[in-house]
Amino acid sequence: MWWSKNKSFLADIALFLAAVIWGGGFVAGKWALISLTPFYISTFRFLGSAILLAAIFHRHLKQMPKSIKKAGMLIGTLLFLGQFIQVTALQYTTASKQAFIIASYTVFVPFLSWIILKKKPTYYAIIAGIMTMAGIGILSLNGNFSISIGDGLSLLYAMMFGLQIVLIGLFMKEMNVIQFTIIQFLTAGILSMGCAICFEKIPQVLSKETIAGVFYLIVFNTTIAFTIQNIAQKYTSDTHTSILLSMEALFGVIFSVLLLKEEFTIKMIFGAILIFIAVILSKMEKIKKIDNNYIM
Repeated sequence: MWWSKNKSFLADIALFLAAVIWGGGFVAGKWALISLTPFYISTFRFLGSAILLAAIFHRHLKQMPKSIKKAGMLIGTLLFLGQFIQVTALQYTTASKQAFIIASYTVFVPFLSWIILKKKPTYYAIIAGIMTMAGIGILSLNGNFSISIGDGLSLLYAMMFGLQIVLIGLFMKEMNVIQFTIIQFLTAGILSMGCAICFEKIPQVLSKETIAGVFYLIVFNTTIAFTIQNIAQKYTSDTHTSILLSMEALFGVIFSVLLLKEEFTIKMIFGAILIFIAVILSKMEKIKKIDNNYIM
């Protein structure tokens, strides 16, 4: 079957689509922050996504194994902590700068995978990750790099997202993706709602930008993109996933320029080229194996 022969290729396309969507999420997050606080943003985002998925795939909710519930709750907790940190950081840094810092998870993933799964990173993976981070740095940074509160929190989120990628790659091999994703979102949403009620004031008025931003975060950034990630990771490696998803920073910069009126520079061209080379490099080992098998 064509599908079975091209699963890896289709997974790559899906992850690239998720990266495009998440690139727009940096702008949506800025809009949401106009009249909402971080915990309320996460509450609307994750509970809205859980309800939407449950409504569409309600048949999948029957006979859910405990292993899926436990895995979904674990990743949902990490998702809750990570997204709160990211949105909080976005209050103290620009969207394009955060895009660069968060993309550093491409460097963390091979080493986290080594620690947790005992999968030694290849030279190609390490070099591709470093090149990706360098390329996004060229795209996103203006002036001297400094670790402010926003930058430090963004880096912490990058480490947590890298851990999330590794664990999802481990869990998704034998689990129902839809069941797992619903539990993941539901857990993150309930935790967010509890913290919002305890620590933040109830929002009184929502601006048009905030409504648009929250809608984008619910439908596209969370429901569609995270589901794509969970499905696609069945068919590709953790390291390759991180390389493709890191391209969200490229689109984050593009959308920031178009919608937030951030400055456009010639450096973006060089950064984009470097990222493209890194993505190709991340596939080199697989290409070499195919060529060797063909020769034999």
